[in-house]
Amino acid sequence: MDVGILSVIIFLPMFVAFALLVLPVSAKTTRNFAFLTAIVILFLSFSVYDQFQLSGYMQLREYHKWVESYGIYYSLGIDGFSLIILMLIATLIPCAYLLLWDGRTKGYWVSMLLIQTGICGTLFSQDLILFYFFWEAMLLPVFMIIGMFGTGNRVFSTIKITIYTILGSLFMFVCILYLGVAFFYEFGTWSFELNDIVQITTLTRNEKIWLFFGFMLAFAIKIPLFPFHSWLLETYSNSPTGGVFLLSSIMAKLGVYGIVRFMMPLFPELYIEFAPYFMWLGIFGLLYFGIAALMQVNIKKMFAYSSASHLGFIVTGIFSLNSFGLTGAAYLIIAHAMATGGLFLLVGHMEYNLGIKSIPALGGIAKRAPIFTVFFAIMLLCIVGLPGTNGFVSEFLIILGVFGYSPVAGVVSALTVLVAASFMFWMFQRAILQEGDNDVSKMKDLNFKQIFGLLPIAGFIIAMGIFPEFFLYKIEPTIQHYLHNILEIGAH
Repeated sequence: MDVGILSVIIFLPMFVAFALLVLPVSAKTTRNFAFLTAIVILFLSFSVYDQFQLSGYMQLREYHKWVESYGIYYSLGIDGFSLIILMLIATLIPCAYLLLWDGRTKGYWVSMLLIQTGICGTLFSQDLILFYFFWEAMLLPVFMIIGMFGTGNRVFSTIKITIYTILGSLFMFVCILYLGVAFFYEFGTWSFELNDIVQITTLTRNEKIWLFFGFMLAFAIKIPLFPFHSWLLETYSNSPTGGVFLLSSIMAKLGVYGIVRFMMPLFPELYIEFAPYFMWLGIFGLLYFGIAALMQVNIKKMFAYSSASHLGFIVTGIFSLNSFGLTGAAYLIIAHAMATGGLFLLVGHMEYNLGIKSIPALGGIAKRAPIFTVFFAIMLLCIVGLPGTNGFVSEFLIILGVFGYSPVAGVVSALTVLVAASFMFWMFQRAILQEGDNDVSKMKDLNFKQIFGLLPIAGFIIAMGIFPEFFLYKIEPTIQHYLHNILEIGAH
């Protein structure tokens, strides 16, 4: 069987992880090989980016028999939307390794490698069964990282997120099987390939509605979208830095990706019909989670709600049904992942040095760690949406798109952005700038490896804010394809 570049990107981390697991090597050696693997994946991803043509259709396709008698195939492909998430993953993971360099065990690094395999497999899968396989597979090492290396009531957090995600995934799995059976009854052969499933014409409206919300439940839990967020606070608070980084920066974005990649072509009429409700739900989540963040004194809990707030903004963009909103949502996926991921890594560094998470127990860190403070400020300003950062470009495009769909919703979404500015600047003043009576003498500034790990993130935040067109042109044909060829609506 010919192995394509997408398969290499998926399975190389897994093969390295299993090899390191069985070999009698130290945690340090495991870490070094894991980092080297992430660098190789980064270069392979740049090769994919270079080969990618300006087209809205799937490219670099791989199609091989798997369970042929039931129409299950190993089917891979990549379009502009999945390309930008691939580049995000490939860039962020090696940066995160440099921030997580010391004090981790062999099992920790093996789990990180397995997570990368699951994430990339989910991103490239074109067969619904294959997609579900990777969707579930990427959760197992996350549960291991939280359950084995977390803090506080980590067992409860692991069980809670397990129940939530498995429940949503089972609903999605039932919907996938239903679609496969429907295809068999209509065409006389089995297939779970997305390009085949979209050809089904025998489903009633009620069947489509049930299937639509079955898929939506799985993706809403992953994001998380209100009201499926109750796992969020405990999980983010009790997870180790690497676990929080992966959950907030990468895995949550796969929930958004799933909505666009699968629900839009499978249920285009319902997507348009229910778009206003989900757009307003996203705006409500933006406001609700923003206010909840403002009420927190625990810095990790505050960032957990902050992350959920901006994910609500992304959901608002993908349901705005125009190119501005959808492009802004894609751009905000990158901006939010970089800024939130960077902040969680920096908070992890702060927690490692000081062992405290309470905002009132901090203060005066700027004097002790000026380089740390500069990077913290860059990530924070991206979250706030300061002009010159990719956060501003994304939020501007989403607000423009939402305003084009509904002026009232556009005004409300623009005003709710002020909530993020309020809690971010309040936290920055209290925890970083303002000097108090708290002892932060143990706080160390970033070392060379950590600076080197954060430089690409900070550089992309600024470069994408100043030269957005350079980063947008590869995705624009895909956005137009979703709008014109799938939803069959004109550009706004």
